[in-house]
Amino acid sequence: MLTKLLRVSLFLLASHASFTASADINQALQHEARTEANKLRDAARKPEQTLTFFEVTPQSTVVEIWPGSGWYTEVLAPLLAEKGKLYAAHFSHKFSLLPADYMQKGRAEYTKKLASHPVYRNVTVTEFAPLADIAIAPPASADVVLSIRNQFYIFDGETSLKHALANFYHALKPGGVLGVVAPRLPDHLLDTDWKESGYVPEQLWLDLAKEAGFSFEARNDMLLNPKDTAQHPAGVWSLPPTLAGNETEKAKHLAIGEVNQMVLKFRKPRS
Repeated sequence: MLTKLLRVSLFLLASHASFTASADINQALQHEARTEANKLRDAARKPEQTLTFFEVTPQSTVVEIWPGSGWYTEVLAPLLAEKGKLYAAHFSHKFSLLPADYMQKGRAEYTKKLASHPVYRNVTVTEFAPLADIAIAPPASADVVLSIRNQFYIFDGETSLKHALANFYHALKPGGVLGVVAPRLPDHLLDTDWKESGYVPEQLWLDLAKEAGFSFEARNDMLLNPKDTAQHPAGVWSLPPTLAGNETEKAKHLAIGEVNQMVLKFRKPRS
């Protein structure tokens, strides 16, 4: 009887914590620093549901991998400003497989964003390169590492992903969460030449994360898009928001919507 009551109590506590975190995230989504253009993509990207699923709270220490122009930083910075910590692991000059001018432009845009509002004053910018030994955060300091919509694994296949996972594992506290949102390759395309498409097999993440020491905890289907065939002239970059291609192709890809994404939660063992 006591065991049953304990389980019920723990469930209620967890449910309350999840509800509270979701409310805090929703408040962060309304922050004045967010751009209107980024807000328009909330329906497609589902940030409140995603961050709640990955157990991000206002007290969390979070590492955001390759934050780009700062879409998620606009949400995470106000959420973590008072009680949490955000490390933004941006492009590094040690990563030679992306054009240097592209990375410099990305870093410059991100730096400009951080200077645009006081809410970003506590964001610590670090670096991440899949094949370089760079600390994305102090060892065992992070509650959550977020890898959202990154395709770094296409540059050197499994080697990049293995190295990245080892870096994420090193930064996480015991019990910490690795949250992955990535373009999912349909199972029937596994035998095709998919490696430059930006899509990746879900099983590859599962296998290599296990090899790195993570436990797979859960998947969520909130970002799956059955309209996405994963067979486009420019891979994932054919679809919104990039929309590579001519005007006819863009209209077709707009009708498909954003890329089919897997949402995977892994955990670093507590002991």
